[in-house]
Amino acid sequence: MTEQDKLNNPNWKKWGPYVSHRQWGNVREDYSSNGDAWGYTTHDRAESWTYRWAEEGIAGVSDDKQMLCFALSFWNKNDKMIKERFFGLSNYQGNHGEDIKEIFYYIDNTPSHSYMKMVYKYPINAFPYDDLVATNAQRSNKEMEYEIFDTGVFDNDAYFDIFIEYAKVGEDDFLVRVDVHNRSDKDAPLVVLPTLWYRNNWSWGYNTYKPNLGFSKDAEIDVHHDSLSIKKLYSRNRNVEPLFCDNETNRPKLFGEATSGKFYKDGINDYVLRGGTSVNPNRVGTKAAFRCEEMIPAKGNKTFEFRLSPHIMDDAFWDFEDQFNHRIQEANDFYAGIQQDIKDEDEKNVQRQAFAGLLWNKQFYHYNVGKWLKGDPNHPVERQGFVRNVDWQHLHNKDIISMPDKWEYPWYATWDLAFHCVSFSVIDAAFAKNQLMLLTKEWYLHPNGQQPAYEWNFSDVNPPVHAWATFRVFKIDEKHNGKADLFFLENVFQKLLLNFTWWVNRKDVNGNNIFGGGFLGLDNIGAFDRNMELDAGQTLEQADGTSWMAMYALNMMRIAMELATYNPVYEDMAIKFFEHFLYIAEAMENLGENNIGLWNEEDGFFYDLLKLSDGNSVNLKLRSIIGLIPMFAVEVIEHSLLEKLPSFKKRMDWVLRNKTDLTKLVSQWYVEGEGNKHLMSIMRKTRLTKVLNRMVDEAEFLSDYGIRALSKVYENTPFSFNVDGQDYVVYYTPAESDSRMFGGNSNWRGPIWFPINFLIVESLQRFHFFYGDSLKIEYPKGSGIERNLDEISKDLSRRLCSIFLKDENGNRAFNGGNEKMNQDPNFKDYILFYEYFHGDNGRGVGASHQTGWTATVAKLIQPRLTT
Repeated sequence: MTEQDKLNNPNWKKWGPYVSHRQWGNVREDYSSNGDAWGYTTHDRAESWTYRWAEEGIAGVSDDKQMLCFALSFWNKNDKMIKERFFGLSNYQGNHGEDIKEIFYYIDNTPSHSYMKMVYKYPINAFPYDDLVATNAQRSNKEMEYEIFDTGVFDNDAYFDIFIEYAKVGEDDFLVRVDVHNRSDKDAPLVVLPTLWYRNNWSWGYNTYKPNLGFSKDAEIDVHHDSLSIKKLYSRNRNVEPLFCDNETNRPKLFGEATSGKFYKDGINDYVLRGGTSVNPNRVGTKAAFRCEEMIPAKGNKTFEFRLSPHIMDDAFWDFEDQFNHRIQEANDFYAGIQQDIKDEDEKNVQRQAFAGLLWNKQFYHYNVGKWLKGDPNHPVERQGFVRNVDWQHLHNKDIISMPDKWEYPWYATWDLAFHCVSFSVIDAAFAKNQLMLLTKEWYLHPNGQQPAYEWNFSDVNPPVHAWATFRVFKIDEKHNGKADLFFLENVFQKLLLNFTWWVNRKDVNGNNIFGGGFLGLDNIGAFDRNMELDAGQTLEQADGTSWMAMYALNMMRIAMELATYNPVYEDMAIKFFEHFLYIAEAMENLGENNIGLWNEEDGFFYDLLKLSDGNSVNLKLRSIIGLIPMFAVEVIEHSLLEKLPSFKKRMDWVLRNKTDLTKLVSQWYVEGEGNKHLMSIMRKTRLTKVLNRMVDEAEFLSDYGIRALSKVYENTPFSFNVDGQDYVVYYTPAESDSRMFGGNSNWRGPIWFPINFLIVESLQRFHFFYGDSLKIEYPKGSGIERNLDEISKDLSRRLCSIFLKDENGNRAFNGGNEKMNQDPNFKDYILFYEYFHGDNGRGVGASHQTGWTATVAKLIQPRLTT
């Protein structure tokens, strides 16, 4: 059976890496009276705290409803607790917000999860929990973060490389291999705890069914659950100690309460550390583990092997090596097909790890907002003051979702997910399509048409890129499979009609086709908080909000045109979105009585516009990627497609003939480009050239590693502006944020962000598709070399990929000059896909495992001819 055969059988995805790396400190676990999610459950309390909505663990797997979980835990015999979960700082503890303080890498994964591999680097000496918290607390937001490498805990290679591998024998039958390498020159002990537990569904007052785990004989744990096929956890090493407790909160420890229970969630932790009576001597419970202890020899390794299976066997390991080797070969064969046109081995390695990160970051996500707001029968809640998401009581999520990162962002974000799906479509188009459809289901989409933004505030506004991603995935899937999935395209399109209407009704404040919407996912990019309440009569007209909507209109028009080739009824919808696009383009030109638009002719750039209460307007002349986003509203229509849509063509011709004020806004429509094509864009050729000349200037936006989010000119000459008597100053800050705006853990004032860069690359390709060699600009500015837009897009792709690929000295830019990570054979070929990157040197910044949208590098690496 090949990997593709497994993908054709949905049961192969019933079990997968669906356990988050952090459940503590998220909104859905917060039942506090003051809405303090970070303080309600902390990392140190998590070992004793039973969760309501989902579970966490290291390299964990579960079924797709997360009834049963399996994960690995470890103890180096020096730590204050067993390592059951990854450690990091909360939003309040980190000098730049929340931040994981562990080192691990996703190495491999297949779309069916038939084979998975990751490595965790676990210190041999005591993990520096207190040092990381205390030192980061002393640092200001203008200083670097204090990382685990800085503590010295990895000095002299005093760590274990713990390779964790899974190979499925069948749909619900896992072989597990834990290969531990001691990288130090001294023998060191390690306790390995393969742990099995049920998510607690019985304590909340809705369900009384309580399954159990039990012990039958040495090296076997029995699984008793009415709805699961899994029956056994086996250990190949029979010299292990089975330990049992219950997945119940230790209320005496946390709250000083007397309870009738005894063997709490932290029972295994307490027993392994101190012995005693915290585990059940009857060897029964809802949480269990094997205690496996070995001395790992210096520079040597020990291997631990387990099997989670529906089969009752005398020898569960008789074919262990053969099955593992078979699955590894299948994984290699699958990726050999994906990468057949990639010649460079380092590119193959980076791309495969990007795909691995996407696949490992799938997560079971459960959140019923209505229940959460009311509390549970057995655990009522009293909330005071601000309560999140009160307008989303319809939202009931219980699905496997692609997460940005299962530690720092263990919740979905709609615009992140759109980018995930474009990369997913290369390896698993069915999953990508499922994800895009999922977010338009009625239990996600608000009754008013709004898409949920993200857990901390579902009502916030992310850029509307869902239609773009839908059509990209549709086309990639069509090319790979040779047929058009019209059901998928039509299904999403129909729901996005509601969402588009929500934007028109809610985010066009004055009814003039100019759109705002808060920070639009770009956090602190503005001169001031773009969510803040302005004085009466003042409004902020956002160049990016309006440009996103122009892009949205064109995306919807293009989808409607595609559907109209199969069903003529969609021609009318295509016409409607064509006219919407024209009115948005017109509005960007003429705002208010003095006709100031978002375009500034003097600077040759797009800016936000602040409309004052006296009727005057002023451009906020801050050069950021806000001024580049209008490039994304571009569509090239081949004449052959127009000929298939006579009603659309007739109406379009009428509009362009009779509304001459709009005609001039449709760049080059009547001038056919190369290959009998028409261009639809809010940027005429002269404006496009002016914006591109800014973008390709190394003194402004162009970095060796991509396009910066803010012009570098503000490094020495900051931008300043006064609004409502308050002065605002913006500096070019190429890495971590020096502002606490939006928590301070992300920064759009200088770094390189992959999603925006990806859209820039694609937009350049579309413009070139129309202009060909008739449009060239000097690239880089000042070089004296003229290039066409396709050549520029390829070079930008090269710059972006160079963040991860080895340079001539064998260094990878994302490592930020860390010699060990760049040159050590046990580090140098492992890749971290950060949230964003230093605008000057490419160093990784923010969430270190946000493979999600940064995995678009996998799509950039993939030769265009094959996709």
